[in-house]
Amino acid sequence: MHEVKIPVSKPFFGVEEIEAVKRVVKSGWLSAGKEVKKFEKKFAEYIGTKYGIATDHGTSALHVALAAIEVGREDEVIVPSFSFSASADVVLFQRAKPVFVDIEEKTYTIDSEKIEEAITERTKAIIPVHLFGQSAEMDKIMKIAKEHKLYVIEDAAESHGSEYKGRRTGSLGHIGCFSFYPNKNMTTGEGGICTTNDKKLAKKIMMLRNHGRDKSKGNYFHVMLGFNYMMTDLQATIGLVQLKRLNWVIKQKIKMAEYYTKQFKKIGGVTTPFVKHYNKHTYMFYPILIKNRDKIAKSLSQHGIETSKAFYPPIHEQPVYQKLGFENIRLPVTEEISKRVLCIPLWVGLKRTQQDQIIRVIKKEI
Repeated sequence: MHEVKIPVSKPFFGVEEIEAVKRVVKSGWLSAGKEVKKFEKKFAEYIGTKYGIATDHGTSALHVALAAIEVGREDEVIVPSFSFSASADVVLFQRAKPVFVDIEEKTYTIDSEKIEEAITERTKAIIPVHLFGQSAEMDKIMKIAKEHKLYVIEDAAESHGSEYKGRRTGSLGHIGCFSFYPNKNMTTGEGGICTTNDKKLAKKIMMLRNHGRDKSKGNYFHVMLGFNYMMTDLQATIGLVQLKRLNWVIKQKIKMAEYYTKQFKKIGGVTTPFVKHYNKHTYMFYPILIKNRDKIAKSLSQHGIETSKAFYPPIHEQPVYQKLGFENIRLPVTEEISKRVLCIPLWVGLKRTQQDQIIRVIKKEI
């Protein structure tokens, strides 16, 4: 095991976060309270939706979103396999079936041209994943959903501030779901949020994340079976500080990503991220596509440079999914891309000299 000198991702924290946490600790109110409400309002405004409902994790956000639209046994939900397993796990949590669809060769997001053929009479929803910071093809997806009367739940876990044709991800479908895990462009340590313009869905999600309670009728009035998925004020107060500097963080990461792209194009042998002209890519990760991925990852590791093989194996090839009956699925683009994608370090504070070192190591091994 080599010492990690350059991590693949790193949260950007400052004095403001520390002071915010101190203030909340001194207040004596640590669970969900005023800070959570303030964070929900500010984040929804940033995304461009009427409502924001915070949760303890990004996975929780996806789970309550599916519960809110009443996905259940015998239902099917269309989802890409090239993603973190939570994108499909939540479907199984609801005793429904994830139906895997292949991805676009260039963007690695769900191939909208292949969605319709996967729709059956049991299909209830589509979960497009805005991967690595780039939006899926939402106009086409929303058109298909409307024609077939389906819900669209955006997995926006990796796309804070990303845009599709001038609108931010998380505001494009019926519900958007974000994660605030430390490797994201903004963090609350752990945490998540659902964003929506639908008042009824917002109210339902709010109750589901808090034991199914309808607090308008009393503190202990449970109207549905719910979960304990509440965000704390400690998380929310960090989120408020992180949100204030999110645009700045994105700007810094785009600059670093552009430098990588410029340098790799001089070298050849490396496919850099393709960005659709109407998308704003926010580079939660910087993925490169290479043939000798494992060899390059090993060489980088020997130099103390951490990388991520996100996402290998894809969800349908994960051992647990193989045991659950998904062993005969074939997704040729997903399977090929997953064997060649390597995410290299990109975070605020990464020095140009460190980027150059990473580029040199990769160049030597190509």
